[in-house]
Order: sequence, then C-alpha cells, then structure tokens
Amino acid sequence: MSNKVPQIRILKANDKAVNGKGDFVIYWMIACRRTRWNYSLQRAVEWAGDLGKPLVILEALRCGYPWASDRLHRFVMDGMVDNARQTSRLGALYYPYVELKADAGKGLLTALAERACVIVTDDFPAFFVPRMIRSASRKLPVLIEQVDSNGMLPMRAADRVFTTAYAFRRFLQKTLPDYLFEHPEAEPLKGARLPRLNDLSKKISKRWPKATVPLLKDGSKMLASIPINHDVRPIDQRGGFTQAQHILEAFIEKRLSSYVDKRNQPEQEGPSGLSPYLHFGHISAHQIFHAIMEKEKWFFDRLSDKANGRRSGWWGMGEAAEAFLDQLITWRELGFNMCWQRDDYDRYESLPAWALKTLKIHDLDEREFIYSPGEFDEGKTHDPLWNAAQIQLQREGRIHNYLRMLWGKKILQWTATPRKALKVMIELNNRYALDGRDPNSYSGIFWVLGRYDRAWGPERSIFGKIRYMSSKNTARKVRVKNYIKMYAP
Repeated sequence: MSNKVPQIRILKANDKAVNGKGDFVIYWMIACRRTRWNYSLQRAVEWAGDLGKPLVILEALRCGYPWASDRLHRFVMDGMVDNARQTSRLGALYYPYVELKADAGKGLLTALAERACVIVTDDFPAFFVPRMIRSASRKLPVLIEQVDSNGMLPMRAADRVFTTAYAFRRFLQKTLPDYLFEHPEAEPLKGARLPRLNDLSKKISKRWPKATVPLLKDGSKMLASIPINHDVRPIDQRGGFTQAQHILEAFIEKRLSSYVDKRNQPEQEGPSGLSPYLHFGHISAHQIFHAIMEKEKWFFDRLSDKANGRRSGWWGMGEAAEAFLDQLITWRELGFNMCWQRDDYDRYESLPAWALKTLKIHDLDEREFIYSPGEFDEGKTHDPLWNAAQIQLQREGRIHNYLRMLWGKKILQWTATPRKALKVMIELNNRYALDGRDPNSYSGIFWVLGRYDRAWGPERSIFGKIRYMSSKNTARKVRVKNYIKMYAP
C-alpha cells in the first residue's frame, strides 16, 4: 500500500476486540459497492495484510428494505456482476448473496462473524444503513469499523451542520485543500499479497448460496420470484462500475465543455448521468474528481487562497469544470453533512425555523387544485410539464435536474398541507428514482420547503416566504415543448 486510510475516515461501531485467532477479515459491502477507489475495501485489505488473513467481501442484497423493487434490485445486481469479475483474478473471496425470501439472509453475517478477525463496513449516513450497522454492532462478537468513502471531504471534518450552500462552500474552500492530497487506492486489491480462501464452509454456502454470475447477469426469473415491487420495472441503463466508467468517460470527452449551457435544458443531455452510480457506490467521487483533473491538466497550485464562498474561480479550472465540481462536491456533500449529524434529516421538523413558521401561517390556505397520491403517481394533473417530469421519473428513474425543483414546488402547491406534500415527494422519489434514498436527494426534496434557502418575497398564498416556481415561467426559461411530447402520460 502506498498510503493508509486516514484515521478521520475510520469510526469504531462497537468496542469489541479484534479476534486474532479468526480465519479471515470481512468487508461487509453495503454502500460503496465497488472494488476500486474505495477506502472501505482498502481498510479491509490493510487489516488482512497486517493479520496475515484471507479477505472475504460480503455483498448481500435483502428483499425487505423500504421501496425494494425490480428496478433497484436489477441495478445492484448489475454491480455484483462487475464485482465478481473484478475479484475473480485478485486475492479476495467475493461472496454475493441475493435474498430470495423475506429474512432468508438472517444469520449470514452472524455466522461469518463467528470466524472473523474484524469486520469493516461502509459509513453511509442515510436510509436504513445506520440502524442496520448499529444493530449488527451490538450483536456481533468482533470489532466493526465503519469507513467513510463517500466524498472528497471526510464527513467528520465538519463539526457543525451548515444551513446554506454558500456557508458550506466557504468552509470547503478553507478546509478541503488539507484533504485533496489524500485519495483511496485506485485498485486496493491489486498487488495485495493475501492468503487465498477459495470458498466458505459448506454449512454456510448451503444455507446461504452464493449468487452466480450467470444468474445475476440474466436475473429476470430470479427477480420474478423475489417478494419485491414488480410494478417498478428496471430501466434499460445498466448499473455497475463498468457502465459508470463509460458514462464518466463520455461525459468528460463529449459533454463537459457544454455543461454550463446545457445542464438546465430538459431537451438536451447536459447533466453527467452519474448520480445513480454515486448513490449505489458503483463509482467514487474521488475517481470522478481525478478524471476532471486530468482533463483540465490541473495542479493543486492553481487553487485560490481566497475562501470567499463563490461558486466559480476558486479551483482555477475552466467554467464548465468548476460548475460541475460545485454540484459534485458542494451540493452533494452538503447533504452528507446534514445526514450524519441529524437523525431527523428526513423529517418535517428538520426544516429551518423561518420555513416552519411561514408554512404554518399558510398551512390552511385554499388550494385551487388538490391531487391524491395516486393522481400524482400516474402524472394525472392539469399541468402537462409536471406530468411529463413525473412520467420521466416513472419510466427512467430520474427527473431532469432543473425540473426536479419545479416538480417539488408544484406538489407543495397541490397538496392539502406541507407535511403531506413532503410525504408525497419522499414516496415518489424513493420509489422510482435510482438516486433516491440518498443524502443528496433529501437535500433536493427539502430545498423545495426551504432547507438551504432563504425567505423570499413577495409573500404568497400557500408558499408564504418559500421560493416560488411556476411551469409558465420555467417554460419561458428553458425549452420544454418536445420534452412534454416525449414524456406524455
């Protein structure tokens, strides 16, 4: 190893001891589902090397997680295919397990922990992951370490919750330079001289059989038999590291230069398309950043010494690269900053005081339109642009970035109360969006209700001082005619 995992990224999940007499080290892969640019895997390799033990990589897919569907399962299984191929020639035993019945996987981690020296897992601060790790940490007999491989800035480098992107950006500009020289190994398993383990015990492999690559790759029959939501169908785009790499390369070579002009145009492919792969951990923010560095022929000495919080000019890169990095680092990691410090990040009460006050004042304002959750789901409102955005979410697991904001504002306007609006937004986003259930997606949803924003005037019915958006004004700013045709319900 040419570098060690920084201590600031390592958190003990329990006070148990390392079992030096164990048979192997476990990397419990739950959020960073990749074998490259992964601090968690790198830390597990460090432990295995220090203890002289084999490494087992357990990637399990439950069927009982919230919003489980064919779409989400298929995307994760695509990544498992990539991980199986990557590890087949390297010094670790990769064990992909797909639960076919509810709770069928219960006991697998416990059985492995009985023979483990130490368990390393991913420090992901949202969805059901923190509760799952806390539960495992209490029950299992060995040390569990959580490793933060989420973003460029270690989550625990910030000791407070930032309430605006400007304040967080200014903090980043002061703090991030200390961490830019640190990055995970591009291939942490390459060159690692670890003892080989060909398989787990027959007792384990019989009760919890390993998912084979052919089954994962063509998993239609497998999906059909799993008790998950089959109405949310997979999309054509595949998941996994290989596909993420192709998308990154295509974005940098073909679309980065026009990112500023096209990213807000619904009828053009301006955004990077990397958000689902970041969410499922199929690609690393570090890898994306280094690819941008190479494209820009950038060196650290170009950084400005002025931490003024501005969106451009600090990196010393081109306009398009700086605009993209502001999304990748500032806005994405702002969500992680909130989630790891506040357990209520997904609850209405977490909104800023001014937003709660103004929404309460206008809570009972008369609504011209009120739609049911089912009408929202099916895109059956009076507004063709909103309907198109919802249908894109249904079909493709995404909404164009610019229209996400309008989508949420209209749900607020057409729902009986702000609390009910929040519930509708979370439900639709987490059910259909490939990048849902993520700190970044919660930032977007709560921004609709005032998080990271300020009070706006004039004060309006329903919205109060919350920022207002309309379909008519949106259609004036960006072209949507063909978009509406393409995504007609």
